[in-house]
Amino acid sequence: MKVRIGDGATGEEAEAIASALARHLATDVDVFVGDGEEAIANAEPPADTFPLDDDLEPTEREEKLREEIADILGGGPEKYKDRLPESGKLFVRDRLDLWFPNGLKFEDGKFANFDSWHENSPEVDESDPNTRLPGDGLLTGAVEFEGRDLHFMANDFTVKAGSMARRGVEKFLRMQQRALKTGKPVLYLMDSSGGRIDQQSGFFANREGIGKYYYNHSMLSGYVPQICVLYGPCIAGAAYTPVFADFTIMVEGMSAMAIASPRMVKMVTGEEISMQDLGGAQMHAEESGSADLVARDEAHARELVAKLITYLPNKAGEKPPRSEPKPPKFSPDGIDELIPESPNRPYDVHDLIERIVDAESMFELKPDYGKEIVTSFAKIDGRPVGIVANQPTERSGAIFPDAAEKAAEFIWTCDAYEIPLLYLCDTPGFMAGSQVEKDAILEKGKKFIYATSSATVPKQTVIVRKAYGAGIYAMGGPAYDPDSVIALPSGEIGIMGPEAAINAVYANKLAAIDDADERKQREDELREAYREDIDVHRMASEVVIDEIVPPSTLRDELVNRFEFYASVEKSLPDKKHGTIL
Repeated sequence: MKVRIGDGATGEEAEAIASALARHLATDVDVFVGDGEEAIANAEPPADTFPLDDDLEPTEREEKLREEIADILGGGPEKYKDRLPESGKLFVRDRLDLWFPNGLKFEDGKFANFDSWHENSPEVDESDPNTRLPGDGLLTGAVEFEGRDLHFMANDFTVKAGSMARRGVEKFLRMQQRALKTGKPVLYLMDSSGGRIDQQSGFFANREGIGKYYYNHSMLSGYVPQICVLYGPCIAGAAYTPVFADFTIMVEGMSAMAIASPRMVKMVTGEEISMQDLGGAQMHAEESGSADLVARDEAHARELVAKLITYLPNKAGEKPPRSEPKPPKFSPDGIDELIPESPNRPYDVHDLIERIVDAESMFELKPDYGKEIVTSFAKIDGRPVGIVANQPTERSGAIFPDAAEKAAEFIWTCDAYEIPLLYLCDTPGFMAGSQVEKDAILEKGKKFIYATSSATVPKQTVIVRKAYGAGIYAMGGPAYDPDSVIALPSGEIGIMGPEAAINAVYANKLAAIDDADERKQREDELREAYREDIDVHRMASEVVIDEIVPPSTLRDELVNRFEFYASVEKSLPDKKHGTIL
């Protein structure tokens, strides 16, 4: 819009006129003075203004829609909402407020199944859950969480116990399929009793039914991070989402997951068992390994995920975000004294890790499962890394089947999301015995070695103390393409430890020595000779390892090596995939 004003107007007056007209008329304004050909003032309307003559307002139609939305947001029958505090649970909308205080970016499918329950809404029977199914019991949409854009889904337990049916399933699938397109992480807030058995013909075996959940989980696996938090007893089909997710957090005393409910278990097997004993948080954290972390309550679950996501990229192929470097919690100067000279004397590897990584950055997963190995995210000079460390306080750090499986899965996940790996090796090797053979030590050990072999992210290996038997293979030894293998002066690398070696080679000769003192002296001599043979100085002399470093410099050494090899490129043979799962 062009406006011409009198010759006597000043530039300031022209600016004021332009600004006022632009605001009130909601259009661009150019102000000319007198007969001038060039505008001396220009203004654009603010983004939130409208023309003065625009007197249109919302009608009853919008008012009705807002009432319908408010009704949907209220969730299921009040009697089910009233029961939530007994279980320590939040109503799903309150849960979303806790997780996303700035609100949702948007929600999809609020009106799912609307016609079936809202046609006669004034007559809805609050006591009958079949007459009130807002959103079909499942919410999906997009949010900003800790500065990251995420897809989310959340079950509404007040709608038929969060059970899954046709329209909710369709929303879930659509959210997953959009995540495949956007390359953004997915957050599952699960609280579901499983599929609605009385409606299974509409969603169970369909091509786009509940079975497609797990196909989509598989397609998303390793492409974008999938994080699942359990808030209730997730049974049957609902229990597969948490185990398909990359990371699963259960809430103590509230969460559970199992292939069948206790009632079904009793019917099939005759076994009487509680839900928590069957599939509670502690069981899955300590025995099955299906829970990565256990939260104290709903707020703690959010805190855990908020920290977890700081180690993860948005999708495969991207580097995880770096943060401001921090010095370690404890001084690296104490590392040498921390590591005992005796290869069999225990120490807590957490104490070693805390002298290497940035303060407050250690984030351990599955801490109560396969305790002989510690798997933890951490940061070194602000750079996220995944740590695989033998734990000498747990059965001398020998590798048992559960620990091998835990380590393999962790390595596989780190490799998928471009998280460099740090191996801290101090193990007598894989455990021997009839029970571990029954527990598939060979099969699970194979997976551990396979994961280490196939990982193409930067890898640094530290021989902290003992590296015996095939343990050195699984723990990123020289043959497994680490970018460096460095050792502390306490390190030893050998087929087996001194005691086992002496027994294997010299048992008969030692037994032939009658004098006990003479026999002990000979044992000590053989032991020392063997230890000299496997000492890291010998390995460094033969260039089996790259370097022996003073323990107090270990952190600096790792900072420099991870920095230098950050862009290293590694390739695998041209094949479809391996055959090891």
